[in-house]
Amino acid sequence: MNADLPAVAEVRDLRIEVAGRALVDGVSLRARPGRVTALVGASGSGKTTTGLALLGSYPTGAVVSGEVRVADGLAGYVPQHPAAVLNPARRVGALLTDIARRQVRDLPRGQRRAAARERVLGALAAAHVADGPETVGRYPHQLSGGQQQRVVLAQALLLGARVIVADEPTTGQDALTKRRVVAELAAVAQRGIALVLLSHDLEVVRELADDILVLRAGQIVEEGPADRLLTEPRHPWTRQLLAPPPTPAHARATPPIGREGTNDAEPHRTSPPPAKGLVVRDLTARHRAGGHRAGGRRGGVAVVRGADLAVAPGESLALVGRSGSGKTTLARCVAGLHRDVTGQVLLDGATLPPSLRDRSRAELAAVQYVFQDARAAFDAYRPVLDQVARTAVRLRGATPGAAREQAAVTLAATGLSEELAARRPEQLSGGELQRAALARALLARPRVLLCDEVTSGLDAVTRHGILRLLATLLRDRGDLALILITHDLETAALAHRVAVLDAGEVVEQGTAHQVLTAPRHPFTASLVTASGPHPPDAAPDTGAGAEGTAAADQPVPP
Repeated sequence: MNADLPAVAEVRDLRIEVAGRALVDGVSLRARPGRVTALVGASGSGKTTTGLALLGSYPTGAVVSGEVRVADGLAGYVPQHPAAVLNPARRVGALLTDIARRQVRDLPRGQRRAAARERVLGALAAAHVADGPETVGRYPHQLSGGQQQRVVLAQALLLGARVIVADEPTTGQDALTKRRVVAELAAVAQRGIALVLLSHDLEVVRELADDILVLRAGQIVEEGPADRLLTEPRHPWTRQLLAPPPTPAHARATPPIGREGTNDAEPHRTSPPPAKGLVVRDLTARHRAGGHRAGGRRGGVAVVRGADLAVAPGESLALVGRSGSGKTTLARCVAGLHRDVTGQVLLDGATLPPSLRDRSRAELAAVQYVFQDARAAFDAYRPVLDQVARTAVRLRGATPGAAREQAAVTLAATGLSEELAARRPEQLSGGELQRAALARALLARPRVLLCDEVTSGLDAVTRHGILRLLATLLRDRGDLALILITHDLETAALAHRVAVLDAGEVVEQGTAHQVLTAPRHPFTASLVTASGPHPPDAAPDTGAGAEGTAAADQPVPP
């Protein structure tokens, strides 16, 4: 379909070099109306750099050669973190109306306001925003990540973009939301718009892509029609990216992170709290709405209600649920990052202060949080190595020299070389920064490690290596408890236990095997169904393969 139409965007022999290093080297692509061109590859392979070139955006200090052409200069961009391109101080309606007003200037003055509003609501409807009239009155922070994404898409449609670059549009989305995003993007292509998809999510690529380009180290190693490339990959790197995780014979007895067991007697109850490890009792968290009500009653909306959890040392717990279900808020409460919270968080039987401001240095080191948006968690102007090393100095009292040495070893264990670690955050890909964020948390030698979608922005090979690293940590550090916040049920299947949240409540929890293969709660069943088949008996081995990331084979530092 539309394979013979002239390209609305074209890149020819593009080379982008920064400080003598080629980020993109000789890349060419053609984006045609109504077709989806997918760029896939490992973190740092040049996907985002190539996609941004279609918008005329290049890294600071870049030396660019080659040719980039976009019909009428109209290219839209849907970033991985859409909040970054929305003005937080302006309502959605104001952002979109500014665009629409310029398009109705030729109308009589009395008709312009109604015509602009009609265009705004039409663009929101085309972007699958179901409650457009309500959405226009909200600020970006009052929208979920998925809603923000659709607003940014509406901006591109309102501008009349002929080509839209979608950068990891399903990263961090639950299976139900992911299906909706796929439908939205398919509808965009059906409108005759060319779509350039940058994605690690091979299932989404399989559903959407007409053409695929495989990048490695800034170069295209293979390209072709999706139906051919996905079934008969020719390059070894393509075959490795597409290969499912192997399931060796010993996986049934010793899965990488999870283990077999029996489900709890009641799906919404946790097992008896361990004497050691983390315990959460009757935790309720609210988002404030204008502070406290009169009479001392708490105001705001309860986003987590009466949660009970327990994670023993050497054990992993996966928190799963839809976007907005309360997973991240619950984890932030454990870390002392949420202000309005009641209930208890205990570590080894001792109650942790609800706010990190009141926690001792030892308590701060004991509970470490790895954020989903790793880029926002780093100072843009300091080398990554220095920021990782600072953790050991601040929380463990290490000398600067010893801290830098420990940081280098820990970064190498996550797959980041010394050369990469010496760069500033802006010079690393999102996946590379996620690994650096994990290394920084590990340097505190925590008792509880909270990982918020830490594999969501990674290619399959790197993801398997990170999961294998986490498995090694649990095996080698007997005092560590791991909490994985994830939308990916394949990742959740690697945990010992799974807790399912819906609308702020823990609706089911038990062993990963039985929750994901024989769910008792209807919501859990809907998640499992939307995610497709899962390993029936045991989690797959997460080895990265012959050319996998260094994280798969590096020893874990003490």
